[in-house]
Amino acid sequence: MKVRIGLLLLALLCGCDRPPETQKGFAGLGGEAVAFTPVVSGRVFDFPADHGVHQGYRIEWWYVTANLKDAEGREFGVQWTLFRSALSAGPQADGWRNQTIWLGHAAVTSATVHHAAERYARGGVGQAGVQTVPFEAWIDDWQFTTQASGTDPLTDMLLKARDPHFRYELRLTSTRPLVLQGDKGFSQKSEQGQASYYYSQPFFQASGQLEIDGQRYTVSGPAWLDREWSSQPLTANQTGWDWFSLHLDSGEQVMLYRMRHKDGAPYLTGTWIDARGQAQPLHAADIELVPAQMAQVAGRSMPVRWSIKIPGKQVEISTRALNPNAWMALRIPYWEGPVQVSGSHGGSGYLEMTGY
Repeated sequence: MKVRIGLLLLALLCGCDRPPETQKGFAGLGGEAVAFTPVVSGRVFDFPADHGVHQGYRIEWWYVTANLKDAEGREFGVQWTLFRSALSAGPQADGWRNQTIWLGHAAVTSATVHHAAERYARGGVGQAGVQTVPFEAWIDDWQFTTQASGTDPLTDMLLKARDPHFRYELRLTSTRPLVLQGDKGFSQKSEQGQASYYYSQPFFQASGQLEIDGQRYTVSGPAWLDREWSSQPLTANQTGWDWFSLHLDSGEQVMLYRMRHKDGAPYLTGTWIDARGQAQPLHAADIELVPAQMAQVAGRSMPVRWSIKIPGKQVEISTRALNPNAWMALRIPYWEGPVQVSGSHGGSGYLEMTGY
């Protein structure tokens, strides 16, 4: 479900480095947002317009992960994210008076190395932003931009980021349909009705160049784009989440998330995506998602291996972190990295864990 934007709100909407008040939920995302546009069911999505900015909503993100291999079979993961946060509702002002904050995260992971970097920018001055035609999302020289000449910008994309310890330039292509998560894009996050608008492109194929600590690799593999926007996606009782995007060798894709609560059982849901791109919601009764192995990461105990069962799809798998130390040691830290899938299905994917 990728409510990663909470990491941005923790630092920016709260205006300090202190943890937010518990009654506002994880990263303040359970706080009231009455001045912003609410998320309600029944929205009709409009592409390519919905690839762009949604004024009136408080939070929004463009998020890409890729599971890559080189010619020798060495495995890597790549992450690229752009977050948009409106500090106040209403029309956005020009120049430095603009009320939008942008945040970029980028990371690379191998079996032995994990590097992460971040960028911050103010809206209104061109340092970061998203334009729809031709589609481009950027912060400084980190870019996610279309190379397509047709009406669908996501058929051919270029993804770029660099830092002193790493850089990558990948081409992402797909002719497959977008997937609306949840109930036709209305993605509920709690029993109380908190929700986001959420769609994905889980069928990207990536290829290009990756450099880690001066060593260059030619890589390829599956990639996944997540797009979400909301104004208040969590409840005050939700303390963090565990999110999976899985590419199965059978051609199916799976999205799962577990919203953890301070009190009570987690809120569990997901989406089964068949090889043709047809999506079917998964509810708590359809899923068994259980931590199977803990590890000490950055001074805390983290579940780096998980057991996943979806009986209705004959799925009984285990996910294992490629690098258990995939800790995003940024201003607001969290865990995110590639995972390997084994059991009834093979495959690869990504796992994000917050609030530990």
